[in-house]
Amino acid sequence: MKNIGIVDFLSEREHTPVIDVRSPAEFSKGHIPRAYNIPLFTDEERAIVGTKYVQESRYNSVLAGLDFVGPKLSGFIDKVSAIAKDKKVLVYCWRGGMRSSSMSWLFSLAGFNSKTLIGGYKSYRRYIKGYLEKPLNIIVLGGMTGSGKTDLLSQLSKLGQQAIDLEGLANHKGSAFGAIGQKPQPSTEFFENLLFEEIAKLDPNIPSWVEDESKSIGSVFIPNEFFSQMLNSPVIAIELPTEIRIERLAKDYTNCNPELLIASVNRITKRLGSDNASRAIKSIQEGRFSEAIEITLKYYDKTYLYGLSTKKNKPTIVQLDKNDILMNSKILIEKLKESL
Repeated sequence: MKNIGIVDFLSEREHTPVIDVRSPAEFSKGHIPRAYNIPLFTDEERAIVGTKYVQESRYNSVLAGLDFVGPKLSGFIDKVSAIAKDKKVLVYCWRGGMRSSSMSWLFSLAGFNSKTLIGGYKSYRRYIKGYLEKPLNIIVLGGMTGSGKTDLLSQLSKLGQQAIDLEGLANHKGSAFGAIGQKPQPSTEFFENLLFEEIAKLDPNIPSWVEDESKSIGSVFIPNEFFSQMLNSPVIAIELPTEIRIERLAKDYTNCNPELLIASVNRITKRLGSDNASRAIKSIQEGRFSEAIEITLKYYDKTYLYGLSTKKNKPTIVQLDKNDILMNSKILIEKLKESL
């Protein structure tokens, strides 16, 4: 049983399983990516122990905790045994206190080489917040809705470029329709954790492509430390013919439940105008998806052009004529080389 700092903890995590012993609700809100949750207490048990600590005494809270945990000890060993085949494990709780030290002691007693994170999850969060402030060489990829920016980021990565897919991390495509076909969004806290994991892989001296986004992506917010860098970074904005964008969007959304599309249109009725919203909904109901997309694009294009006009750095515009992700990615790489 040994205590280690966050830097060593993250290094050893690459080859050692991580166990989060906090309650399920704490884990759900945010955790160290790839960690397994073996909670010492359920959410209800944690609330009872905490109440006793505040209203009665530390002694009474410890006794209550022991009553809850006693019958579960062998189960904890079974769970960690299924995870840590080589008998090595990293453990953390919220502050590196009694929960993680108790579980680490138990694991060590069962023959595991158990190491506990000093300062717990709180130290991890403090570390990544500082890391997000480190300067990066960001290139913001702009373009109107339906331009294929996410596909371009993926292709740029395949061509050896550094890229971060913020929408992929957020499980959202960034518009009123962005949640359709996506997994549930993470909390903003866990999104920050995932973003740190991606940034930690980057060479800060080499350009990294990031899609142009507003502060929020669905219900998730980009951390201020990173967003401020995006605002001050150069922008390369692509322009693709409207008919190609409509074709791309139709392909993405025509196979989903029409009711989801209608619900999304209803969310932006005030911005579309009631007449345009009604026309779009009718088009969806009648299976004329391209017409509905064309109506909504007028709003999104107007919003995008306004946002582009407010950029601190004048965007570099790249005209693209075809829906060819590989060719378009190569054009972007050449344009980036010209601007360096």
